[in-house]
Amino acid sequence: MKILKTVFTLFVSVILFTSCGGESKKEKNQEKNEANTNLTSDNNKPEKDDNLSRVVITANDAMKFNKEEVYVKAGTRVKLILRHIGKMDVNIMGHNVVILKKGVDVADFAARAATEKENDYLPEGTQDVIAHTKMIGGGQITTVEFDAPSVGTYDFICSFPAHYALMNGKFIVE
Repeated sequence: MKILKTVFTLFVSVILFTSCGGESKKEKNQEKNEANTNLTSDNNKPEKDDNLSRVVITANDAMKFNKEEVYVKAGTRVKLILRHIGKMDVNIMGHNVVILKKGVDVADFAARAATEKENDYLPEGTQDVIAHTKMIGGGQITTVEFDAPSVGTYDFICSFPAHYALMNGKFIVE
């Protein structure tokens, strides 16, 4: 067990070390432009039509989402678009968005997810997830559509091993 902890710590350290470089000006501008796509003046609230909330989240090679909070209206259909604006491969710096049900222990979920590479880092048969995107690598885009849950605040994370600590936020249904 001690060896496993050491290997895991080394893995996380290497990932953090290699991903802590500065972003280029081009990457910053691209992230800023993509983050503002179809958004109102409140950068966290998506533009909505009557029955659809369109949400765009970007993720990068520095293990960051561009949003810490996302707002949608209860009873709407949600179209969540994830754009990985980095360059690293899915096996090295893969990202997804997983919206968890209320009351789910995020750390416990992430620990169970970390062993499920063949299942896009989602625990097999889990009942803890409202919706999730597929795992993607640099330059890729994925979309998922689902019905907004009831009014409340839900956690969202990236379930790639150890990413949840930096890549997390609140999915707020009003």
